[in-house]
Amino acid sequence: VQLQASGGGLVQAGGSLRLSCAASRSLFTFNAMGWYRQAPGKQRELVATIFRGGNTDYAASVKGRFTISRDNAKNTVYLQMNSLKPEDTAVYYCKAQVIDIQSIEYWGQGTQVTVSS
Repeated sequence: VQLQASGGGLVQAGGSLRLSCAASRSLFTFNAMGWYRQAPGKQRELVATIFRGGNTDYAASVKGRFTISRDNAKNTVYLQMNSLKPEDTAVYYCKAQVIDIQSIEYWGQGTQVTVSS
């Protein structure tokens, strides 16, 4: 499984970016897909998750500003980020998870998001 993340960049505070994560196979083969981020000197944290059935979940710090969505026809998951803050600066990673007898995780490469004040 390959996950290709894209869409990062430099934006001013208050601006918007949309990240994309293209999977090499159908999204329906995964139980969940999520976006994580890791800022310098900090641990990687979960930002948003979308489950196979369509339910979503968000970290408290991004709720109301970020939206995770998917395009099944394109095997792509998106993270729309609005009202960006400097503290959103991080490398953003997408992850796909398969839960069977055991949990299997697939990670994409990171994409840098930098929010200037």
